[in-house]
Formats: sequence, structure tokens, C-alpha cells
Amino acid sequence: MTEPPTTDQDVTRPLTDPVPPADGLRRIASAVLGDLRAVDGALYAAVAATPTPALDRALRRLSHTADHSKISFAVAGVLALGGARPRRAALAGVGAIAVASASANLLGKRLVRRARPDREAARVTVDRHVPMPTSASFPSGHTASAVAFATAVGTVLPAASVPLGALAGAVGYSRVHTGVHYPGDVAAGAVLGIASAAAALAVAAARFPASYAPGRARFLRRP
Repeated sequence: MTEPPTTDQDVTRPLTDPVPPADGLRRIASAVLGDLRAVDGALYAAVAATPTPALDRALRRLSHTADHSKISFAVAGVLALGGARPRRAALAGVGAIAVASASANLLGKRLVRRARPDREAARVTVDRHVPMPTSASFPSGHTASAVAFATAVGTVLPAASVPLGALAGAVGYSRVHTGVHYPGDVAAGAVLGIASAAAALAVAAARFPASYAPGRARFLRRP
């Protein structure tokens, strides 16, 4: 006697297939990233849609002037003429720019490869336009370098921290205002800038402990 054939009705199946933990985490991460991109795009669109004729020209010029960290290098040059401590601050700031620029352009942009915003689709007014870079959008190199310089200089020369921090914030916002970066690119650039400044200061403290190491009496007493 042969057994009756097994049919689908005879087999008990789970209502849903079990999801491996790794796949579940990937789905959650993908959903979170999707939501963050949506918020990022909405913020970019909101800035683009807000008329600011009194600010457009100034922010466009600021964004353009910040190319290749020209503003930061000019500030470093002025600081270098101001005595021992400002000169040390300038050197730390320039070192932080080097770390931030290399990290943003040689690592961040090549790893993430995020496309630049569609400035025309967002209807960013032509009065705000600066040349659209051909590099990847994430992270903002302008912001990374400006924040790195401000953080490093402000650590060595606290009196400069507020004005340079405000300048770095304005540079970062100008990149969104002119339509060449998403806000998320600027936020990532700021985080990278802080990390770059910390790295540059750590190297300086290791090589020149009498000048840069925190808490050293010689560092505190020098003018």
C-alpha cells in the first residue's frame, strides 16, 4: 500500500518566514537612513524656497571666498604676526585644515559618493549660485576645514573661539544657501572638522608638549 501524496494543505507552514537578526538590523538601518534623507531633502528645499534677497549676495560671496580655505589661511597669517601664542594657534589651525581636507576629500567623498543636490529642480534662485563642484556632496569639505580651523585655534587661543566659530557656522550654512550641499553634508563636515582638530592638537601636543599639551605651566604663561 502506498502512502497518499502530501499536499500543501497537509503541511503546516509559518505565516511569515523568520527574519535573520542581521537582515532585521539592515532593514531598520535602511528605514532610518531613508527617513533621514527625507528630512535632509525637506530642509534643503525649505532653504531654497525661502526668499532672502538681503542675504543672497553676502552668502554667495562668503561661500566663494571660503574656497580652498582662503579665509582661514588669511586669519592664520594675521595670527602668526601676533606673538607666540597666536602663532601656535595658527599652526594648530593650519594642521587641522590639512587633516580635515584630506579626510573629507580623500576618504569621505570617495566612500559615500553622494550626488550633489539638483539645484535647478529645487529652484534655488540664480542670485545665490556659486559654481557647482564636480566632487561628491558628502561631507562638506568647506565646513570640515572651517570648523577644524576654528576648533583648533579656539582651543589654543580661547578669545578667538567665538568669532571663528560663528564664521565657520556661516560658511557651513552658505553651502546650503547656495544650493551646493544638503544640510546633512554640512552637519557631517562639522563633526569631521571637530575630530580633525582633536587629531591635529593631539599630534602637536605629542611633538611639542611644552607648547601644546594642556595643563602645562609653560603653555599657560606664554603670552
